Amino acid sequence: MNSTMNIVFMGTSDFSIPALDMLLERGEKVVDVVTRPDRPKGRGRKLAASPVKKFAERKGINIFQPINVKDESFISKLRELKPDIIVVVAFGRILSKEILEIPRFGCVNLHASLLPGYRGAAPINWAIINGENMAGLTTILMDEGLDTGDILLQKEVEIEEDDTAESLHDKMADMGAELLLETLHRLREGSITPVPQNHSQATLVPIIMKEDGIIDWTKDGAQISNLIRGLTPRPGAFTYLHGKIFKIFRCIALKGDSKGITPGTITEIEKEGVRVSTGKGFLLIKEVQLQDHKKMGVADFLRGHRNKITVGTVLG
Repeated sequence: MNSTMNIVFMGTSDFSIPALDMLLERGEKVVDVVTRPDRPKGRGRKLAASPVKKFAERKGINIFQPINVKDESFISKLRELKPDIIVVVAFGRILSKEILEIPRFGCVNLHASLLPGYRGAAPINWAIINGENMAGLTTILMDEGLDTGDILLQKEVEIEEDDTAESLHDKMADMGAELLLETLHRLREGSITPVPQNHSQATLVPIIMKEDGIIDWTKDGAQISNLIRGLTPRPGAFTYLHGKIFKIFRCIALKGDSKGITPGTITEIEKEGVRVSTGKGFLLIKEVQLQDHKKMGVADFLRGHRNKITVGTVLG
């Protein structure tokens, strides 16, 4: 692929940035960046730009923020840009047939799963929550469906025992940028053949909601640990301590006989953490955040809240 290829990049979240950065570092001609409109954020509800907009501004790239990607004025603008290819990474919108037909090489999407598995939002989170040992990356030639286009290239990514959604996200974002560059290069030289997905094997994962983070202490320790890792740092898995939201960010699942102990009961308090009974085994809690307080290690938390957390306290 040479620098005469006109690229329109569509992205919104942090996951998009390594791919956009690598395109620029390799001297590719990114003629426009498309991202979502600024949104109210925080207690003050001030308008905040997407991570991709902030990055593009620093790089001096032209930015477009359509309210509706189906709007004819936006589609006309894309036609005027005459992109050879549209690259889509964590954009968060489904593109219409009109847009898909604009670039001569089509629209290429980088998705953070081994399609057809884990189509949809938050595949990284759900892979960890579901206890998968392997995640992956896929580039597809987009069609009008949700992550249903023909597969171009794929790469497996091992999920390590201590991976959180944050660490796996960062690792996959960097690896995904490399896979995307290889995909574009091979599309240009004609050495890649799109392969239809086996739709009968497809799985769909939803957007992560706050209520997905509620810890069910009757589940076994490994399942709870997966939930905590899969929701760290956002939105965070949580339980309740004396009626207040008690988020858990770091823990270790421990084997042991927890029969006869009410799930969620604090059974031991030590420097390394707080041990809690589960439906099968125990969970050693190491990093927490009590409602209206900062995130902190258990040792620091205990120093300020010793009267609130004692052996026999039941979480939930």
